[in-house]
Amino acid sequence: MKVLLTGAAGQLGQALVAAAPPNVELIATSRSELDLADAMACRNSVRQHRPDWVLNAGAYTAVDQAEREPELALAVNAGAPKAFADALRDSGGQMLQLSTDFVFDGSQGSPYRVDQARNPLGVYGVTKAKGEDAIEQTLGSEGTAVILRTSWVIGPVGRNFALTMLRLHRDREELGVVADQVGCPTSTLTLATACWRILDQKARTDLPPVLHWSDAGAASWYDVSVAVGELGQELGLVKQPALVQPIATADYPTPAQRPAYSLLDCVNSRIALGLSGQHWRSSLRQILQVIPPSSLKS
Repeated sequence: MKVLLTGAAGQLGQALVAAAPPNVELIATSRSELDLADAMACRNSVRQHRPDWVLNAGAYTAVDQAEREPELALAVNAGAPKAFADALRDSGGQMLQLSTDFVFDGSQGSPYRVDQARNPLGVYGVTKAKGEDAIEQTLGSEGTAVILRTSWVIGPVGRNFALTMLRLHRDREELGVVADQVGCPTSTLTLATACWRILDQKARTDLPPVLHWSDAGAASWYDVSVAVGELGQELGLVKQPALVQPIATADYPTPAQRPAYSLLDCVNSRIALGLSGQHWRSSLRQILQVIPPSSLKS
C-alpha cells in the first residue's frame, strides 16, 4: 500500500511516520517538499506518485493567526483537500482527511455526533469545514474518502498546549488558565494508531465517511494544565508545579472565538475501528514519558 502523507514534520506527522505499518510504502512530505497552499503542486504530487491513499495530516492550524491570514488558511485547509480529491478521483486512490472539532460552534453542551451540521465560529473552523465539504462533494459518492475529526491534539514534539504548559510549570510560580472551555485532549500517539487502523479497515470493509477520534473523558484547559503539573512533578520533569488559577474565556481574549464545548462523540467510531478509548490523563502520562530534551526548551 502506497501512502502519500502530508505534514510529515508536524507533531501528528512525526507520530504517523513512527507508527507506519511495515507493509506501507510511505511517501512522507513536509511543507518544504509539498506546499499545501499550492493546489497545482498537490494535484501533481498525486499524479506523480499515484498513491493508494493520501493521508492529509498537514493543515494551517494557527487558529488566531488565521483571522489575519484567511486566504492562506483557506488555500491550505480547503484548497489542498479539494486538489487532492480532484486528482484522486481521476487516479482511483483514496483519502483520509484530518479535521477538527472547530467545525462545530460548541453551543449545544453535549458531545457532537458525526452527522451533525457544521457551524464553525472563526476562520480556522470555516476553512476546515470547507475542506470537508470539498471532499464530500468530490469523493463522497465514490466512497473513497474518510474524514476524521479530532480535538485538542497534544504530543511529545511540536507546538501544543501540553508542552507549553510543561515549560510554564518549570518557569513560573503561578498560571491563569481558561476553565470554561470543555473538550478532550488527543494524543498524537493514539491518533496515529487510529489513522493507520482506518487505512487497514477500509481495505477490508466499509467505514462511515466521517469518524470522530479523541482520547476518552472530558476536560477544560485548566484541568489539562493542572494534570501537566502533577504528572510533570511525578515524572521528575518539574520540581514544583505552578499554582494554576482558573480564569474565564472573557479574561483571556483571543482574536479567534473558541467553541465553549467541543467534545466529540467517539463511541460509534471506536466500535467501527475496533479500538477502545484511553483516558486523556493516561495518554498525557505517556506523552510526558517520551518527551525529547529539545521539547523542553523555551
